[in-house]
Amino acid sequence: MTKTPVLLLILATAVASAAQEELPSLPVPVTNNAVTAVHVEKQDLVYSFMGLGEQKKWDSVLNDSYALNLRYGKWTTVRSAPGTGRLGAVAVTVGDEVFLLGGFVPDRTGLQAILSDVAVYDPIGLRWYRAPDLPEPVRDTVAGVYRDRYIYIVGGFARSGPTNEVQLYDNQEKKWMKATPYPGSAVFGHAGSLVGNTILFVDGAKTSNVPKEPHFVASDDCWIGRIDRHDPKKITWSKVPPHPGTARYRIAAGGSEKDERVYFAGGSAEIYDYSGIGIDKTPAEPSPVVFAYNLRRNSWETIDTNLANPTMDHHGMIVTSGGLLIVGGMGKGQQVEKSVRLLPKSSK
Repeated sequence: MTKTPVLLLILATAVASAAQEELPSLPVPVTNNAVTAVHVEKQDLVYSFMGLGEQKKWDSVLNDSYALNLRYGKWTTVRSAPGTGRLGAVAVTVGDEVFLLGGFVPDRTGLQAILSDVAVYDPIGLRWYRAPDLPEPVRDTVAGVYRDRYIYIVGGFARSGPTNEVQLYDNQEKKWMKATPYPGSAVFGHAGSLVGNTILFVDGAKTSNVPKEPHFVASDDCWIGRIDRHDPKKITWSKVPPHPGTARYRIAAGGSEKDERVYFAGGSAEIYDYSGIGIDKTPAEPSPVVFAYNLRRNSWETIDTNLANPTMDHHGMIVTSGGLLIVGGMGKGQQVEKSVRLLPKSSK
């Protein structure tokens, strides 16, 4: 969900050109997929990893990997990640490699095996290899990259429940460390990105202690963290005001260093399982609100309050100067999408 500035600039041209036509749909409908992009050997590639198929059942989890070559406007199937398919994973790009982290595997009884796996894809060698496992296995987390070297894993759902820990991976030293945890309620299914030395995330689900309420409820907390330039383990966290619209779960999010903004689209006010049905049995529906946080002005901006065909159930967004690239997801009526949409970055 975070890319290097060089990739952002190169990818922007390709997407702006492709936006003159319909962007090609995914080979199959998929939601809850991990999305990122990479520029390698003069090719701009958007990746979609794993996720859930259109049947939305425990055995509909996919282990498929797809790459969209923006020059040729075509999706191709690439080698699947090692192990089983999963949901709730996240993907980031470091250099010219893709890291696929965490996630969970459901079973027919409703139990979830939360994974510590970190798989790395080499687009040049067309191969996967394993990186050191996450110290604390998590799903539905927020991930970002700093200095094209450090991967931050912020919060998520761990084996003991929601966590506010921040896990930090040094890709040069090939080791995990602990960074400063954020001080708010532990959440999962939140959304955000890392831009420059700043982490911003919003919403997600938190544990409810109110009798007769569902066990998990939406959180409207929004947090910003400044990474110490001399010590990447140190983060100074502070709260920011709530964003436009209601608190939501599994919003699509991505950041742009050029724009100095973090963008958000869709998501649902319901906390739901992989079927799209809320834990209170209310069907989840996607929000039509698109908004951004301006890091230069430290303020929220509303882009659209009535987006046509909104989606939810996301883990990542590709941000370019041509727009916001949304890959798959779950639309109205909990329908699993195969569409690839390019949304405007500014209000009409």
